[in-house]
Amino acid sequence: MNERSLHLEIKKAYSLPGDQFEVKLDHYVVDILRGQLVIEVQTKNFSAIKGKLETLTEKHKVRLVYPLTEKKWITYLTKENAVISKRKSPKKGRLTDLFRELVMISHVVGDENFSLEVLFIDEEEVRCNDGKGSWRRRGVSIKERRLLRVNSRILFQNKTDYLKILPYSLNQLFTNKELSKLAKIPLRTARQITYCLRKSDTILMAPKRGRELAFQVAPKVEKKIG
Repeated sequence: MNERSLHLEIKKAYSLPGDQFEVKLDHYVVDILRGQLVIEVQTKNFSAIKGKLETLTEKHKVRLVYPLTEKKWITYLTKENAVISKRKSPKKGRLTDLFRELVMISHVVGDENFSLEVLFIDEEEVRCNDGKGSWRRRGVSIKERRLLRVNSRILFQNKTDYLKILPYSLNQLFTNKELSKLAKIPLRTARQITYCLRKSDTILMAPKRGRELAFQVAPKVEKKIG
């Protein structure tokens, strides 16, 4: 429910003339049907659509559209919906962040019927201190997420496209620690990236370096980075 506004606004921003919305297909209702292309918008929690993607990609071309927030403004409301304050969040999303979700559907990434389009957006997040939110936010609820702007987008259509995630200076044989250092990302994120690319047969395991796992690009996947 918290995602309803953002989900609908992204569908509207992404749509083209002739698109069909909320179409029943293979026992599911899909967000957009564009000719023979099925388009699903998901703002988070890829695990929730794992089964849906598995089923639909068996017979259809499926594109998953995912918004990645570059700039976020946080608006605080009273219980009576009066604005208390508005501030800009210091956090800025990076492309590598998508692998927190992508690991949930890593086996679908390598499917020839699957593509992923990431939208880099600005959004407003509306919060209310109503005591109903999570303990992490000390009871503050996220009431709504609103799309402010789509800044740019990047389309991943095949395994080669995912290699653009890897730094250009990364060795042909590399470890998670090397990826973490060169990409300037947490080690956990590096592990999520290599897990996803390995499950989709984009990279393969290589002989270990001491106790560390090592990887290399799969021979059948053309390496195009940059």
